[in-house]
Amino acid sequence: MEEEKKVILDNLRKAIFDYNNDLAFQSAKKAVEKGIDPIEAMNVMTGAIREIGDAFGKGELWLPDLVGASDAMQSANPVLEEEMKRKGAHRESLGTVVAGTVFGDIHSIGKTMVTTLLTAAGFHVEDIGVNVKSEEFIEAIKKHDANLLAMSALMTTTMTEQEKVIESLKKAGIREKVKVMVGGAAVNDEFAENIGADGYDPTAPGAVEMAKKLLGKK
Repeated sequence: MEEEKKVILDNLRKAIFDYNNDLAFQSAKKAVEKGIDPIEAMNVMTGAIREIGDAFGKGELWLPDLVGASDAMQSANPVLEEEMKRKGAHRESLGTVVAGTVFGDIHSIGKTMVTTLLTAAGFHVEDIGVNVKSEEFIEAIKKHDANLLAMSALMTTTMTEQEKVIESLKKAGIREKVKVMVGGAAVNDEFAENIGADGYDPTAPGAVEMAKKLLGKK
């Protein structure tokens, strides 16, 4: 059994480094079938993502590597998360992040970079996708009891949606319970401050450090 477990976990790790979505999914299924602790399996993938993130930060790997690794992990996550729910298991994390690209904007690469590095750093991330409306952000924050919201907007025509979401948080009475971090090509420090966001950083690694600071983990 130990040898079989090692093979399955090694394949999970390999799937992340090879950006192999199918291998990640199949290995996660086998891990569940063989009774491997889903938290241990998640930790193997997170460790691999962390190594890729570190290499990206050093300029040894590139954006496609980060995106490919993230996609592979996302292929396995639902299987392992379902097993964790079934067992009532919980991973230790630095905080729960809801992330998404605002309404009217379908750009995802910057968001993917940030969510991948946040996951690698030890945050639990709920990526709710692109073209996300204010009410969908609110619903996700409540559902996942998030303490950090990370919003992306690439275009000047959509960056104002970030302010609308912050106003929606206030109306919903949950602005005080969640820190708000904004980013995207069109966003800068001044804009972030003007709309009442708690933090902004122009780089994905910087966003991770900002998240830690906002949640008192640094």
